[in-house]
Amino acid sequence: MKADLHLHTTASDGRLSPQEIVRKASELGLDVIAITDHDTVEGIQPALEAARGCPHLAVIPGVEISTNMPQTEVHILGYFIDHTSITLNESLKELRDSRYNRGQKMVAKLSEMGIDIKWERVVELAKGGNIGRPHIAQAMLERGYVTSLKEAFTKYIGRNGPAYIERKKVTPVEAIDLILKTSGLPFLAHPADIENLEPFVAQLKQAGIMGLEVYYANYSRSTIAHLQNVASRHGLATSGGSDYHGLDNAIGADIGSVDLPQEAVQQMISLAEQKRMVIP
Repeated sequence: MKADLHLHTTASDGRLSPQEIVRKASELGLDVIAITDHDTVEGIQPALEAARGCPHLAVIPGVEISTNMPQTEVHILGYFIDHTSITLNESLKELRDSRYNRGQKMVAKLSEMGIDIKWERVVELAKGGNIGRPHIAQAMLERGYVTSLKEAFTKYIGRNGPAYIERKKVTPVEAIDLILKTSGLPFLAHPADIENLEPFVAQLKQAGIMGLEVYYANYSRSTIAHLQNVASRHGLATSGGSDYHGLDNAIGADIGSVDLPQEAVQQMISLAEQKRMVIP
């Protein structure tokens, strides 16, 4: 079984549409994928409909929620969510509106620094989807202000950059609670760089976290082994994926490029089945 459980589409800050993601995953011979756009579920239904023409490919409805911590940002993945939930969609809309307003302020701040990019172009790059910092980075790259998306984040729009603007976020516990209320499975995304990971995971376990994203783009064997041990000690499932955006190597990797053990996928599916026996 080949799977990629962390994919972004044009509904947030990915290059490919949900239909194109499904088509490419099918061509690559994947069996299971998860659509996990940032703070939106708009790409799920188009992906599910596209997958009807690919009987060998299963699409898991998912989301990646950005949450706030002191001095850092933590992402929570939700798998098998009810993407039609009014509660979920209202909460995510608030986060998307904040992204839009933050984007405008960042473009204005860049302009004050002599970096002239147009807000209209940022919106065009978003292709009607959720506007994120990668779209601002793309606009900067087009105008020649940076040589890569990574440089845009490192020098200007990263968390400690001079053009960075904070936006509304929920806490990790709030994100977990939201996912649980929509019949989803909350997992901690790309956790290797989180400081004091072990006590943090213990706190999230009390809040209801069910797994860690252990298998991730560019993680070394030693990092994977460490995260496997953390998951095992806390009785958590494991997941993994490419974090595909299709922009450049600074953000994620290619679809299906992460070696995700079949046992991890089967364990997640089993968890989803158990949860639905309790919460229809």
